[in-house]
Amino acid sequence: MSLLPDNLSDRVHSGQVISGSVVSSPVASNCIVLGIDGGGTNTRAVIASGDAILGRVQGSSIKRLRVGAEAAEESLRTLLRDVFDAAGVSHVDAASAGVASASMPGISDWITEVFRDFGIRNSEVVGDEVIALDAAFHGGPGILQIAGTGSNCIGRTAGGQYESAGGYSSVLGDEGSGYWIGLHAIRQALHAYDGGEPSTILDRVAAAWGTSTLEELVDLGNAIPGPDFAALAPVISTAAEEGDAVATRVLLQAASDLADFILLVRRKLRQRHGITEEVPVAFTGSVLEKTAIVRGRLTELLKQAAPDMSFSQNGVVAVEGALWRAHNLATSIAG
Repeated sequence: MSLLPDNLSDRVHSGQVISGSVVSSPVASNCIVLGIDGGGTNTRAVIASGDAILGRVQGSSIKRLRVGAEAAEESLRTLLRDVFDAAGVSHVDAASAGVASASMPGISDWITEVFRDFGIRNSEVVGDEVIALDAAFHGGPGILQIAGTGSNCIGRTAGGQYESAGGYSSVLGDEGSGYWIGLHAIRQALHAYDGGEPSTILDRVAAAWGTSTLEELVDLGNAIPGPDFAALAPVISTAAEEGDAVATRVLLQAASDLADFILLVRRKLRQRHGITEEVPVAFTGSVLEKTAIVRGRLTELLKQAAPDMSFSQNGVVAVEGALWRAHNLATSIAG
């Protein structure tokens, strides 16, 4: 999933270093750590020493379910070579990788093996939602809504207990995600077409996909492997901003689904862990970062349901959570 805010993602390209950033860490400046954010679309890697960013690069997806095992491994190895070169280092003291589908059998093992090939002996592999949560709250309590290529909501108590909602993949869930928006916008546009309701969505999708007839568009939409529905989310957002009623309905439904996830996690934290105070809510992912209609409606729904709950309007950068965790890992090893 795309997890960088606009002002940062616009400046990050494969192999390009962004230096001068500051990351809060408890580690002495001589510790060198690596953080990786492996979302569904792109993978980001950062090497830092203390508070100084030494190198930052972006590469292809390392999600096996999305690109296959061979392509995922090649992407990871390329990413590691690039970030080591960009940082000008030959080793790191610890690494933390947040990866979509990290809990699936074999995912942690192969990433750890690749790390070892690069001399990284102290590492961890966790879900991408975990590093995003730590980017927002640095180990503290809170609720984090992810809405990028996929969607997931995770909450944590002050004592470290977790509750979650969603995150069941594009086939079985991921409501409110970029993939969901692209797919359901086409579905709703086809219903509108059948019913004679005006909409520009099918024309916009045809332009994006290079199809010339409705039959071609439907055939491409049903192809295996299928097209990148998540890439259509900006197209649908633009259509809504320009007054397309069908696109607007889809985005408002996405906001409603995301609000339901957050409020469900809030309810679980209260019922299962006895929390009475409000915990803060943050978000990460291109849908909420870049789509004002979704973010605005989500803000309204949360305010109506929980007026005292804090909801940050600035998206967190998940890879910073991986760095924070890698710093802590290095500290525990050094101690």
